[in-house]
Amino acid sequence: MKCMIAVVLCKLLAFAGSLVGKGTSLPGKVVLKIFPDILHRIKLPQTVVAVTGSNGKTSTVEMIANVMEQSGKTVAWNKEGSNQIEGVTTLLLRNCSLSGKVKADAVVLESDERYAKRTFSYFTPTHFAIVNLYRDQLTRNGHPEWVYRSIADAVSPDVKLILNADDPLVSLLGKDRDAVYFGMEENAYSTHECSGIYNDGKYCPCCDGVMNYEYYHFGHIGRFRCENCGYGDFKRDFSVTRLDLDSKILTVNGEHNITLAFDGRYNVYNICAAFAVCALAGVEPEKIARCLSDFVMKNGRVVRFEAGENNGVLLTSKHENSVSYNQSIEYVVRRKKKTNVFFIVDEISRKYFTGETGWLWDIDFESLKNSTAENIYLCGTYAPDLALRFSLTDIEPERVKYVPNLDDMKKYLFEPTDNEIFVITCFSDKDKLLSRVKALTPTAK
Repeated sequence: MKCMIAVVLCKLLAFAGSLVGKGTSLPGKVVLKIFPDILHRIKLPQTVVAVTGSNGKTSTVEMIANVMEQSGKTVAWNKEGSNQIEGVTTLLLRNCSLSGKVKADAVVLESDERYAKRTFSYFTPTHFAIVNLYRDQLTRNGHPEWVYRSIADAVSPDVKLILNADDPLVSLLGKDRDAVYFGMEENAYSTHECSGIYNDGKYCPCCDGVMNYEYYHFGHIGRFRCENCGYGDFKRDFSVTRLDLDSKILTVNGEHNITLAFDGRYNVYNICAAFAVCALAGVEPEKIARCLSDFVMKNGRVVRFEAGENNGVLLTSKHENSVSYNQSIEYVVRRKKKTNVFFIVDEISRKYFTGETGWLWDIDFESLKNSTAENIYLCGTYAPDLALRFSLTDIEPERVKYVPNLDDMKKYLFEPTDNEIFVITCFSDKDKLLSRVKALTPTAK
């Protein structure tokens, strides 16, 4: 009876919410107030996949769900990205029969890294992929080591862990247990020195010894081994053995080729994680490769747009997350044609208020100096903070334009130019761009 009431209530609230463009987490919040243990009472399918980490959760979940659906399975997944326990409750109950059975062959969940332990105290996923741990929303999350401990509390002995072998903290979750590892071999884009402003992989998370890196891919991600205790250098069960961004192709385990719809490096690990999860869930590797090839995300991370006669690309990054910004900047730096680059920081978070902008100092804006970025526009409420940060780079001042008013930004976007246009901002600000231009590719709220 409790299940039936909870399911009916959730579906009614979700329907009402959909009429006003909401309803992804409030129905679950209300139901949990009335039935706090409802997630313990519902019947889940045999395959329940969870994905967490600092960056790439939404993209990885979307790819996994797409592959499973293309392989003939019905999949319940939180495509809206509502990833705390309230959103997960809404998703599951909306897909339940009145008896409390989830009507799907598989459930694929994006889970907030801090709150996974709460969600998974009621049920255990069959597969749990952790894609990375970076400095992310420090005012809310603290240091990645604190987030690591939160995720560790969510890991049941019975779950199959799928871990990023190239991330020292993530890999630690597999210590003394049978985990599956994914990663990327050295390639033309790897470096032998850490290229970031800081290096969170400098010391071993096991013994605090000095970590030795054979190579880096970005940030603290790469092949590592502790000089003191030997931690690291994991055998990758699923590995990107070849990456050619010019040809837009990557190869998994030396034989499965996947073509990229977007020639950015930052989605490569997400693709490899999705490949690993789907293979472990029983999908044929060649089928996975076909489904992932040229797959265009519908989550709004990359949006092509028109601004009058100009074409542009929105690269949705994460405020308070320097690695996310660095990956977007790296994509721009790789362009051979002259570019106009817009940075918008108008509202730091859509979930909570903060005016803390220390994270801007962790971003590698300096890499734009020798790029083809002819004009750099600093836009939004926090344009003064951006301007201060840029004033301490070696970038020529005449290339940097100060545009705190977003309506003034529109003038520069629509000004006819032969340059490529890129806008880098967060989900909290992306609609402030898209409301002023014409989106050409799918977007997500």
